[in-house]
Amino acid sequence: MTKSSVSPVQIIKVNVNNSSALPDLLAMEEPLEIRLGYGLNQHREQKSISVTMRTPGNDFELALGFLFTEGIIKSTEEIIQIKYCTEANTIENQFNIVRVELNENSDIDFAKLQRNFYTTSSCGVCGKASIDAIHTLCDIQQNNTFTVTNTTLFELPDTLRKTQNVFEHTGGLHACALFNNKGELQLSREDVGRHNALDKLIGAALGSNQIPLTNSILLLSGRASFELIQKASMAGIPIVAAVGAPSSLAVQLAQELNISLVGFLREQRFNIYSAPERIDIK
Repeated sequence: MTKSSVSPVQIIKVNVNNSSALPDLLAMEEPLEIRLGYGLNQHREQKSISVTMRTPGNDFELALGFLFTEGIIKSTEEIIQIKYCTEANTIENQFNIVRVELNENSDIDFAKLQRNFYTTSSCGVCGKASIDAIHTLCDIQQNNTFTVTNTTLFELPDTLRKTQNVFEHTGGLHACALFNNKGELQLSREDVGRHNALDKLIGAALGSNQIPLTNSILLLSGRASFELIQKASMAGIPIVAAVGAPSSLAVQLAQELNISLVGFLREQRFNIYSAPERIDIK
């Protein structure tokens, strides 16, 4: 059992001519606490490492993707089980706490855990202890033979929009998707938080042994921030395209990591900010 991704509400819709009472749907936003279970089997310990505001659904993928993109785990081989802590005190919290059980040989970097993550739907790095804590070790992308044409890129936003089921009802979610260089959709996820949507996507790919994603294009439904480029790099993605604008730090990081970054991908146009050699202009 999991919670719904939408919530019904009564609204008053107002336009220049009249107003009317109507039912509507909102994207759900609830906290998800991620806990780690670790240590020797006879002396298991537990530590809460993150609280993020998310849309319920694909919670195990979110936890898996978060741990991977933050460099806390390197593969699914470190994980024994992911489960909800259904013994929570209230019914409301029964599906809002996830515990990730690591095997007893897993080498945990407790310096990372001590950052005391608190993430929100609008900001992925709020509450980290220092600026240095934002940086995760990322590899420079070496795959320069993977290319995509501009005509294929033009088609991606419409393809993604057709998969956004909850957005269609609420208009309140971010989305991201993986495509091959033929423009074929491989995987997509939605969430009220752009960082959560990408963690869900990468968690799903990790869980199905698709990492590294060296032959994939990542499409973001909104803007491209530093944290999203960082997460894409951790997953080995060579091309990132965003419907919205990139930030200055996103461009800087993409240049440093040799990631091809495309922004303002809409209405048959886009800008290239880094590694243009992967974009084949026809």
